[in-house]
Amino acid sequence: MGLQIIKPDTKIDFVGIRKLAFVLSAVLILAGLGSLLIKGGPKYGIDFAGGMIVQVKIDKAIGVGDIKNAVEELKLPGLVVQTLGLEGDHEYLIRTSSSNITSEEVRTKINQALTDNLKAGFEIQRLEMVGPKVGADLRSQALEALFYAVLLIAVYISGRFEQRWTAAAVMAAALAGGVYGIGLLGLDMGWLILAALVITLGLCWYLKLNYALGAVVALIHDVMITVGLFSIMNKEFDLTIIAALLTIVGYSLNDTIIVFDRIRENTIAKQGKLSFGKIINLSVNQTLSRTILTSGTTLLVVLCLYVMGGSVIHDFALALLIGITVGTYSSIFVASPILYGFGPSETREEDDA
Repeated sequence: MGLQIIKPDTKIDFVGIRKLAFVLSAVLILAGLGSLLIKGGPKYGIDFAGGMIVQVKIDKAIGVGDIKNAVEELKLPGLVVQTLGLEGDHEYLIRTSSSNITSEEVRTKINQALTDNLKAGFEIQRLEMVGPKVGADLRSQALEALFYAVLLIAVYISGRFEQRWTAAAVMAAALAGGVYGIGLLGLDMGWLILAALVITLGLCWYLKLNYALGAVVALIHDVMITVGLFSIMNKEFDLTIIAALLTIVGYSLNDTIIVFDRIRENTIAKQGKLSFGKIINLSVNQTLSRTILTSGTTLLVVLCLYVMGGSVIHDFALALLIGITVGTYSSIFVASPILYGFGPSETREEDDA
């Protein structure tokens, strides 16, 4: 018998506390949206906003504050200094959002400032520059990647759990036409993706693709909460965070599929014996031990990355910590209740009674 930390006969009423879970999710999402509105959107890193990264190796331990003070006289906009690698490497990243001067000018100025103000030997090992146009293109491509990941997941879930590949194909075709039509209006990519997500949810509801609707709502929920919390914590968004968000989407979907698979099996086995709400409660309780063990072991690994991985992957690990936690929560308290909410009306009435 496999390891279980939850008793097999556990009977937690997840459906009964769904409204409390919805309130908690709404508070987190609204707090994140409020932060984004106040700050005028996410705080983009150099990958998306444009700028430069200078990697410097120093021959002895120097505080980050000392390096920042040494180059502060250059008045570089958006100046950020971070440690890089292990503690004994003495390597640092100097980041600036400036893209109005050439990379050679930046190299010369930083070299001179460190020579004048830093009492240590150093070597500039790397200098990378991202122009604002390249940053805007990367931002658009990142949004597209997130959207198409969610769309393909919706199509897969529709065929996998409801055996409605035709309806899934109709949804994909209708969405492609809708996105093309909206694109002719010349909207910004962010608004275009938002409109496409609304169309996706609308099509899932109209075509009664309830499993796909629950999965897509859960994925959007996970991404919105992660982005919102990053905004509240004033963290930057760069390509590593987009990679983390895509990882979160995949991980959350894995949990959701496990729960949905058990719901489908129990629906077939218990049809006519249990109401739909009780089938969902039974299924979630049966998979609860596996869900906690899988998520728990993954979180331990990510926590090690967060604590000992260094500043370069610090934000990436933080995004995974938030996303995996929220993704596990959403599989139980968002995806399954959404599926329940769009189930047969007579079973809902029976459960609520």
